[in-house]
Amino acid sequence: MVQMTIEIPETALASLGKDPATFAREMRLAAAVKWYELRVLSQERAAELAGLSRSQFLEALGRFGVFPLQYDADELIEESQRG
Repeated sequence: MVQMTIEIPETALASLGKDPATFAREMRLAAAVKWYELRVLSQERAAELAGLSRSQFLEALGRFGVFPLQYDADELIEESQRG
């Protein structure tokens, strides 16, 4: 696993009312959801990035108001063959 360090102003964390660990977890989830929505990541990879199971990621998509099926016909066929 790759580890990254980013600098976040303390005032941003304070205004969000988040501790660093919670903020990092929520930021990973938000990035995963957005990249899934933009079709940059598959459901599987987005769930992995968010640190969630696929079913947990699907639930998170609902909380963010993102429809879980972002597939075209070819992708649906490929996904169904993978199981």
